[in-house]
Amino acid sequence: MKYRSNLLRTTRIVLATLFFTTVTLLFLGIGWQFNQWFAWVAKVQFLPALIALDFAVLAVLVVLTLIFGRLYCSVICPLGVMQDIFGWFGKKQKKNRYSYSSEKRWLRYSVLAIFILCLIIGFAPVTTLLAPYSAYGRIVNSIFRPLYDLLQNALAMVDTHFEWYLIPEAELWLRSVTTLVVALLTLVILGVLAWRNGRTYCNTVCPVGTILSFFARFSLLRIEVDESKCNKCTLCERNCKAAAIDSKSGKVDLSRCVACGDCIDKCSHKAIHYKPISLGSKKKQEEQPTSQSKRAMMTGVLLAVGTSAMAQAKIKVDGGLAEIEEKRVPHRDTPLTPPGSISARNMQKHCTACQLCVSACPNNVLRPSLDPMRFMQPEMSFERGFCRPECNRCSQVCPTGAICAIKPEDKTAIRIGRAVWIKENCIPVTKGDKCGVCARNCEAKAILMVDYTTSDGRKVKVPTIDAERCIGCGECEYLCPARPLSAIYVEGYTTHHKD
Repeated sequence: MKYRSNLLRTTRIVLATLFFTTVTLLFLGIGWQFNQWFAWVAKVQFLPALIALDFAVLAVLVVLTLIFGRLYCSVICPLGVMQDIFGWFGKKQKKNRYSYSSEKRWLRYSVLAIFILCLIIGFAPVTTLLAPYSAYGRIVNSIFRPLYDLLQNALAMVDTHFEWYLIPEAELWLRSVTTLVVALLTLVILGVLAWRNGRTYCNTVCPVGTILSFFARFSLLRIEVDESKCNKCTLCERNCKAAAIDSKSGKVDLSRCVACGDCIDKCSHKAIHYKPISLGSKKKQEEQPTSQSKRAMMTGVLLAVGTSAMAQAKIKVDGGLAEIEEKRVPHRDTPLTPPGSISARNMQKHCTACQLCVSACPNNVLRPSLDPMRFMQPEMSFERGFCRPECNRCSQVCPTGAICAIKPEDKTAIRIGRAVWIKENCIPVTKGDKCGVCARNCEAKAILMVDYTTSDGRKVKVPTIDAERCIGCGECEYLCPARPLSAIYVEGYTTHHKD
């Protein structure tokens, strides 16, 4: 049975469009109901499933690759689809621009080895930069999300003008300059590579592409060249964005082919087909030692299973129109990680810094870390909001298990940190005014106002904190009227405590 261009390309383009659009909308945060319906799309990405030890998803993706080839890379992976979009524009500028190149195994395997090593030891800077799904998430969340919010605010202005009040206004703020710079560089580099050479990143750098290549070599359905019909026009080679077709020899490198169907579409002699493996292709395979083929298959299995196992082991307060000074981020000896993340170590080992939780947080609490060992992984800070007890959205969208799913009723029993009072910033001490905002708003009843005598003899009321009751939600830090630094801030726990 042979699959012609219309069926293969149309099916691939439709499915790729659906997956790509859905993942993009998840990161744009168009609505929590949408996230609940389609969060599974993030969880079927290969690397998040690998880190989360979701063997069911991994098995499906491996079987999918063994049957169809690297269809995952051209349909499910959003970064792969984004590269295809850039490549499509590149071909508009110059047709037939690609050419065959031999596989750079030394580069692919070296990058994969470094990636696996960094994943095992929890060295986040390398793993977060190389993870394809995470790279795309950062691009959307850091570059396209602000543009989406600007559009939403423009529509909200029109909505308010006509007094419909259907579209809420989005809060615009820059979560991390560093992450924005990284996202811009990633977009530019991948854009240029895809524009000029198609799938260069996928077939030389991407660790997911390298792992799947071990299985794709043995795919049941594959692109094949019928040499009896081929006239060596090289159109297939010059339109293969994976540089996987050698028109001179008529061979297709299955480890790099992403089954896009572009070559079939370009062949006017009907010499290229997507079909089940034939006897002719089996004979070609016999040119290579059987033991080498078996080793390649076993290597893929060990990488997919072994890597995952090792990774697992390891409200405005001014009340008026007066402009108030922006709060500054306090220094925390221990970073705050979201409820459900269990510990800073668990977060560091499992998080790929995809920014989906940052995008899903409705309280503006999560933002990318600048710590080199936790580079761009989420951490909490309370200048723009606090972690509301009824909210568990970050735990619902995390695809890797870095933030385990928790119920709202269980969240209040998890202590992620404790409030700390800073005498030098407290308004009753510095100005003599009555305050008590922190104690009045503490839902955990962990703060009481007690008598205190200042150095100049004044009697004032200041907060005292019961660390055993404090859950580290940050409401006190957020609502504290002291500027630029709050008089009370939350210090994180290395390992969360559950009552």
